[in-house]
Amino acid sequence: MTQPLVLAATNPSSTDIWAVANTPFLWFCAFGVFGVIFVQTILYVRAARAAAPGIDMPNRELKESFRAGAVASIGPSLAVVLVAIALLALFGTPAVLMRIGLIGSVQAETGSANLSAVSMGAQLGGDSYTQQVFAVAFVAMSLSGAMWMLCTLLLTPVLKRGGKSLATRNPVAMALIPAAALLGAFSMITVAELPKSNIHLVLVFISAGVMALCLFLAKVLRAKWLKEWSLGFSIAITITAAYFLHTAA
Repeated sequence: MTQPLVLAATNPSSTDIWAVANTPFLWFCAFGVFGVIFVQTILYVRAARAAAPGIDMPNRELKESFRAGAVASIGPSLAVVLVAIALLALFGTPAVLMRIGLIGSVQAETGSANLSAVSMGAQLGGDSYTQQVFAVAFVAMSLSGAMWMLCTLLLTPVLKRGGKSLATRNPVAMALIPAAALLGAFSMITVAELPKSNIHLVLVFISAGVMALCLFLAKVLRAKWLKEWSLGFSIAITITAAYFLHTAA
């Protein structure tokens, strides 16, 4: 009996990971992930359009919010895409599309894969990076992402009830807590980059300066589009500066 293509190409001790990393099954899963994301996007847009009249939100403001969200996502997406390109050599296109497209946290994904590889006495991309190590690393990445989604599914209703209760008792606190949480989270990410090198320190100040300049010009010139594009400009300019600073160093 002829073995299926996946099983025929599988050899746990082989370092030819492309024999399993580019199998049709993984491509099918990758397309399935993006299909779910596409359907979710349509459902969320339709839900927003349906809810807008109930809060007296004009169609013009709804379109502006869609445009602002789309533009604001370009910068962070660009950073993820650049790192994803670097990961292609380790995991192959289907695995990268599935993991980065679904979760988007490069640090979490690569961290999970690296821990699993180290636990097997191997190194990602090294001579000991076999098909077996690839499979274990991919499963570890998938389980890590699944826990993110499971926690979101379980904790969102709990946090929603808590938010409603807090909003009823103290509306001011409910308005401040989400903003403070976001500010604290991004501040910790920024602070963690500062001690790495002088280049990291300079890049943090460059990104902050570009963002502040864009917001200032947007206010002075009354250019709403510049406010929407400020994050993208900040990331693009900082990445360019990082390239030249690293080259010079």
